[in-house]
Amino acid sequence: MRLRTEIFPIQRRRDVAQTEWEWPMIDSQKSHSERAALLRPILYEMTTHIEDPAASTHSGKALSLNISSGGMLVLMDQVPAIEQVMKVYVPTPITMAETPTLAEVRWTRKLPFGNLNGNGAYFVGLKFMF
Repeated sequence: MRLRTEIFPIQRRRDVAQTEWEWPMIDSQKSHSERAALLRPILYEMTTHIEDPAASTHSGKALSLNISSGGMLVLMDQVPAIEQVMKVYVPTPITMAETPTLAEVRWTRKLPFGNLNGNGAYFVGLKFMF
């Protein structure tokens, strides 16, 4: 018995819902080489604008995935705005200690599964502000 295989043109593959999941990967081993896996829940607080100090700050919990001297990758259940400044409580080697650090949202990516109503999980790239 012979199996029939078909090669779908790229255009047809783009019609699949996973196109939202695909994004360009840049080969930047230099910036990726210093990253270390860090799978821990972290606390965060969204900062407010100076113009509106009465606005309430939003706080929550995220899952850190990796960390470097320049930033960290977290998994969140909401999508923050690009350039949003957050206070993240970075875990330290001492189990009970956390260091509050300001970080700026540089990019976000929605995971391709979850609720269709916009709720779901998001990869969020944070850059530490020094």
